[in-house]
Amino acid sequence: MRYFEDIEVGQQFRTPARTLTEADVLVYAAISGDHEVLDRAADGDPHGGPAPEFLAFAVSSGLGFRVPVDQPPILAFMTFDWRAVAPVRIGDTIHCRIRIAQKRPMKDAGVLVEKREVVNQRGEVVQEAEYKLLVARRPAS
Repeated sequence: MRYFEDIEVGQQFRTPARTLTEADVLVYAAISGDHEVLDRAADGDPHGGPAPEFLAFAVSSGLGFRVPVDQPPILAFMTFDWRAVAPVRIGDTIHCRIRIAQKRPMKDAGVLVEKREVVNQRGEVVQEAEYKLLVARRPAS
């Protein structure tokens, strides 16, 4: 298990990739109640309609748990500062680049700041985010 003390500022990780499908948009619409995304996805664009921005955000967040290193125990998701940079389309394959930008120790935990970029199959950054996470410190003993 990795703890706060094992993580270094400047470490970088790349998540596996995932292709966003029409089925993903259908499930997103069913869960979120946002059925307008179905109209936008069926806009007749031969390159695939737009995928909901929050769908791509959710998928990229989940991909962050699949980096090839042990995940530290996350005690709290403190903040997500997120912005869409370019459209994500159905059929795009996205992955996430993660960089540890800052860390701050506290008594029983530590705060990690991750800078994330969501990148499509063409190497274009389509979303950017900053995550602040409260992470467990190594237990004393």
